[in-house]
Amino acid sequence: MTSKLDQLKAMTVVVADTGDLEAIKTYRPVDCTTNPSLVLKAAELPAYQDVIEGAIAWGRKQGGTKDAVAAHVADRLAVAFGAEMSKLVPGRISTEVDADLSFDTEASVKRARDIIATYESMGVPREKILVKLASTWEGIRAAAILQKEGIDCNLTLLFSLAQAVACADAGVFLISPFVGRILDWHVKASGKTFEPEEDPGVLSVRQIYSYYKQHGIETVVMGASFRSTGEIEALAGCDRLTIAPALLEKLAADNGTLVRQLDPANTGEKLATVAADEKSFRWAMNEDQMATEKLSEGIRLFAKDLRALRTLIAKRLEAGVPA
Repeated sequence: MTSKLDQLKAMTVVVADTGDLEAIKTYRPVDCTTNPSLVLKAAELPAYQDVIEGAIAWGRKQGGTKDAVAAHVADRLAVAFGAEMSKLVPGRISTEVDADLSFDTEASVKRARDIIATYESMGVPREKILVKLASTWEGIRAAAILQKEGIDCNLTLLFSLAQAVACADAGVFLISPFVGRILDWHVKASGKTFEPEEDPGVLSVRQIYSYYKQHGIETVVMGASFRSTGEIEALAGCDRLTIAPALLEKLAADNGTLVRQLDPANTGEKLATVAADEKSFRWAMNEDQMATEKLSEGIRLFAKDLRALRTLIAKRLEAGVPA
């Protein structure tokens, strides 16, 4: 029998949501995506100490204050992990712009250019990279600039149709709507439990997918942040899905039948056009309590893990860990 993971791969591009190189080797995804939280977890694993020590050795040769060097090494480490991943997958590697730049368009553009330059110095062409930015208005504007420079972007922390429409208007290559975090908010707010077919996160991605296909939008929809295989199965047929190793393992072990749920030829009732200007975007976000709260929370959590990664590196630098 064919596993549900194999069936899913026949209708959707499967992306590994991990910094664990062994998991990537096991499940053979097309693309990989990572973020500060995943890099932090990977950096604490014994298997990746060579990668860490290589970045630290590079950092010791750089000038600047202790904090500045630690920040530079953290940036280098994210790209170093991405470079290793690029050897294992045929597709793209997503690497995140610092979360603390989420409301600074100019700084986000500069950081994205630096990410691409570092990858290219390691022999990884920009065609293999997606730069991840938070789906704030400022992040979306940064993506619009970068896309015109031939730097493809992945807009993350996306929780609403308003964000998705603004990203499409900016010519963004790919968006990552967060399924599980939307569910988390609604479970906490209502006290209810939701089956996959009524899961607010699943319904949000289905709406975005339908809107894009109905309006001829080429931006790729990549569902992310899953809490169960049921959510994944309910989005079978989505352009891409980024899935954590634990859920990839469950799908690989399940030989049941997987039914396609999303199809560009069958997107349901026609959805009205949504305005993509700044005023409309900010008002729609203001009216969407869930999207506003989860975007803010997501930025804070990624920033917290980025600070933790920098602290870990600073300690390693101070300890004189041999390179």
